[in-house]
Amino acid sequence: MVSLATIFGLLGNITTGLLYLSPAKTFWHIVQRRSTEEFDSLPYVVKLLNGYMWVYYGVVKPNSVLVATVNGFGSVLELIYVFIFLIFAPPRMRAITAVTFGVLDVVFPIAAVLITQLCFDREMQIDIAGFLSLLFSVFTYASPLAIMKTVVTTKSVEYMPFLLSFVLFINGLTWTIYAVITRDWFIGNYATLTNASFSLKIPNGSGFAFGTAQLVLYAMYWKPKHSKRTSDQDEEGWQHEHLIADSGP
Repeated sequence: MVSLATIFGLLGNITTGLLYLSPAKTFWHIVQRRSTEEFDSLPYVVKLLNGYMWVYYGVVKPNSVLVATVNGFGSVLELIYVFIFLIFAPPRMRAITAVTFGVLDVVFPIAAVLITQLCFDREMQIDIAGFLSLLFSVFTYASPLAIMKTVVTTKSVEYMPFLLSFVLFINGLTWTIYAVITRDWFIGNYATLTNASFSLKIPNGSGFAFGTAQLVLYAMYWKPKHSKRTSDQDEEGWQHEHLIADSGP
């Protein structure tokens, strides 16, 4: 019989994959317009680092293949997103992106892996990788704050896609339930640990909270459309859209 941990683990990986795929339409728009316009590369650089750390955690922790594979898939996507920024960003943004990418996505993960592999035993490697994954997950989940401020200021949900908010809500809820069931210290894997699962509930609980807050804002500020939007309005909406990218484990 399939356990609840297996079911919620698979659901968590599916929703995590959807979160990684969520910016795809925006980057297709960037490629078509051959300009990054007003988009910021930092969320994608940080999400790439977050993906790296979860992959490392999945590698060093036994029975964590799903964690490593889904975040490996996400890391490839985030790497493509960052490269698109480097190609189509204006000179100043390209330089900033190149520096942050070099420091956060090349130097830092290499140093983290080398130091933990050479200086610590396997249990400490798991704890350090899990803590770093937790830390960057919190940073990633905090990314909706900017768009939530925009919604409150403009009293419009035009630039906050409902599907992304809903997936963030489901992703955070799924991984939080998974943590409670499995009592895993960081990501809630199949091996039951004696430690409490509050470390997982911090990043994924925050994702659940931010997703809930966005859905509440939708209920408050959503207004029915009285006329069909023109293609120009659609393009303007994409220019100002702030996407979450997430990562939970």
